[in-house]
Amino acid sequence: MSQAYDAVVIGGGLLGCATAWMIAREGGTVLLAERDQVNQHASGQNAGSLHFQLEYRMMEHGIEAARKAAEAMPLHLEAARLWKQLPAECGEDIEVKQSGGLMLAETAEQAKLLERKTEIERSWGLDIEMLDQAGVQRVAPYLSRSVVAAAHCPIEGKADTRAAAPALARAAARVGAEIRTRCEVISMRRDGGQWRIELTEGASRREITAGAVVVAAGVWTTELGKMVSAQLPTIPLALTMTTTLRVPQFISHLVQHAGARLSLKQALDGNVLIGGGWPARLMRDANGNPDFTSRPELLRESLAGNATAALGVVPQLAGIPALRSWVGTTTVTPDQLPLVGPVPGAAGMFVATGGSAFTLGPSFAEALADLVAGRAPTTDLTSFDPKRYQGVHA
Repeated sequence: MSQAYDAVVIGGGLLGCATAWMIAREGGTVLLAERDQVNQHASGQNAGSLHFQLEYRMMEHGIEAARKAAEAMPLHLEAARLWKQLPAECGEDIEVKQSGGLMLAETAEQAKLLERKTEIERSWGLDIEMLDQAGVQRVAPYLSRSVVAAAHCPIEGKADTRAAAPALARAAARVGAEIRTRCEVISMRRDGGQWRIELTEGASRREITAGAVVVAAGVWTTELGKMVSAQLPTIPLALTMTTTLRVPQFISHLVQHAGARLSLKQALDGNVLIGGGWPARLMRDANGNPDFTSRPELLRESLAGNATAALGVVPQLAGIPALRSWVGTTTVTPDQLPLVGPVPGAAGMFVATGGSAFTLGPSFAEALADLVAGRAPTTDLTSFDPKRYQGVHA
């Protein structure tokens, strides 16, 4: 006889672990199925930025694109609130520091773009202000004087990617969730009012049933959608990051740039983490499809471009050796908005991915837990509804 659960969560990153925890703490029986190890993929490989301003990728195609991306601002505001209380609520010592973020401008044109961006963000309720050159030097004297203006958001910051998802997995287990690693979903089908899900664990197979299925699987989202004939289009990205040796604290903000791919911050242990969206090369199989089981390849031009952008605004980095560079994967959607909500044509299945997935993990999880419980989510998900892609080739 198949073991039965109220919900199965597919994916053991930050989002999956948070969702399993939120379901289980309300008394739901939940299985978290992770094909590899908890936190092995995107959640553990990103730089831990908590971006609540619009990012450079949301602005580089113009102000109208930024205006569209700002539709996700309610999710950002809810995520900011949830990150602040997450360590206390889950009972784990997760490093979360929301000491403020700066998006920089080095030209008058970039400053004008920042001003228009902040107007959009303020209209959605984000606490943000413009600083002139003197204001930038007052709050961030480590920045180059080439920075002529900045948008300052006091709730931005960083979280420890090594600790967050494992802490939430332990919190979920303490309230009754079953966490299974090396556990891959190979088929799903709707049978009456239940889902029948076939899993592999090593050489063994088993079938379980669940009232609800949550897809929190990042780059595997599209393939899981295909199992139930659902169109969940995602675009996988491989992105470059670098960390320096530990040095005394001198950077107190999350730093971004309005005219370049750049995101940097200093961890509590002193390492400076540098990223911002510079591409790496995804490996592909014989059919040309992305191979997420193979490690992406670093690109020399991305490493050089990222370093140049960082040194241009934080000159002190020139004297700090790099410790290592690596690649993390993430997903975006074709319209750059998150994909959150019920999966069309698959009753009782829900999905969340895309956008700033690490930043938005807690608000994604809250919405998914609400949907599993049959409640209307706190945040209006209309703009992120997967049904907008019905009829679009995934």
